This record gives sequence, C-alpha cells and structure tokens, in this order.
Amino acid sequence: LHPFVCDRCWLMQIEETASPGEIFSHYAYFSSYSDSWLEHARRYAARMIEELGLGPRTQVVEVASNDGYLLKNFVEAGIPVRGIEPARNVARAAIEAGIPTETTFLGRATAELLRAQGMSATLLIGNNVLAHVPDVNDFVAGLSILLAPEGTLTMEFPHVLRLLEESQFDTIYHEHFSYLSLLTVRSLFASHGLTVTRVEVLPTHGGSLRVFARHAAPEQPVD
Repeated sequence: LHPFVCDRCWLMQIEETASPGEIFSHYAYFSSYSDSWLEHARRYAARMIEELGLGPRTQVVEVASNDGYLLKNFVEAGIPVRGIEPARNVARAAIEAGIPTETTFLGRATAELLRAQGMSATLLIGNNVLAHVPDVNDFVAGLSILLAPEGTLTMEFPHVLRLLEESQFDTIYHEHFSYLSLLTVRSLFASHGLTVTRVEVLPTHGGSLRVFARHAAPEQPVD
C-alpha cells in the first residue's frame, strides 16, 4: 500500500483500493460496540442540541450512520432524524432500533433524490466517513445538496498530520481511500460551495479533526 500525494491540493490517497460495494456489502463494525465512542456521541449530541437550538421543527441527518448509535440521542430529545447507511446489515439494526435509515451510498444523484423527497438537514453529520469514499467530490457535492440553506455540517476524520508525525502506518488500509488535512478539506469543501467556520482537535482514532461548515458566506476567520 503506497500513499500518493497530490501536488496541488495535497490530498493523500492510496492507489490500490477495494470497491465500496465489496467493503460494505456486509459490514462487521457496529459503532455501539464501543462504550467510549457511545459517550463521545452522547456529548456531541447534547452540545449540538443546545448550541443550534434543535427541536421538533428541525432535522438531523447523519451520513454513514451505522447502527444509529449517534442519532438515537437526538431521537430521545424528540428531534426528527434520518440516517444514510450503505451496509444493509448495519442499517437493518438501526431501523429495528427505531432510527429511520436510507440504505444507500451518498453522492450527488442520491442527494438530489433525497432532497426532492423533503430531506433538508439543519444539522448534517459525517463521522469517519470522508476517508472511506472513493469519489470525495461526488460525496461532498451530495453533502452540499442535503444541507439546509442555514444548516450546519460537522465532519470528523483522522488527521493526516498525526499519521505522519506518529508513524501511524497501521491506519493505512484498503478501506481508507483518503488521508486528510485541514488544508485539503477546506479546499474540497470550497469547491462545492461550503465554508469551514470552526475546527476542533479530537483525541479519537489516533488524533482527529472535527470541522464545522456552512454554505459559502463572506470570508470569516476559522476558530
């Protein structure tokens, strides 16, 4: 597995990949297996509900929602949710737990279909999914379509700086198509009309970033 780096946007990717259909046809990982990750999700949900004033007239959408581990926190607060999860076995567990879930991969075409059906996210979430999609431009285009005009997008992803500084070579594998920096993500989002407004450093997954973004607005500083 040899990572390659783009000399224009500095996106790092591997050349040898497996297809998403092969990886996610029957996915073995269920987020609810990890108590520490469940607590991470609970704290995040409580914070977002308070900061954004989420309630019954808003909608929370999570991409790669797995077994509903995160969205259940919003459901318990009476907030409408929708998950998007391509792995059928995992999505089935979420649906059985009462989390409405679309079993599909997200891209521009899928997002346009879901938007036509009324999906418009006040809060749009993607945790540890950006590195897993082979066509990041099609995926981020889908995010932009699903995000409500005044909505907030948050994405968490392992930080490539931690990988390089700490020689985290074991995080390079076929399920990860991309290895991401803030520079790359800002450029990627901007090309689809999204502006990064805040960045947080997280200890999860060997060191991650959480970025907050909105539809493009006049330039503002990043916290």
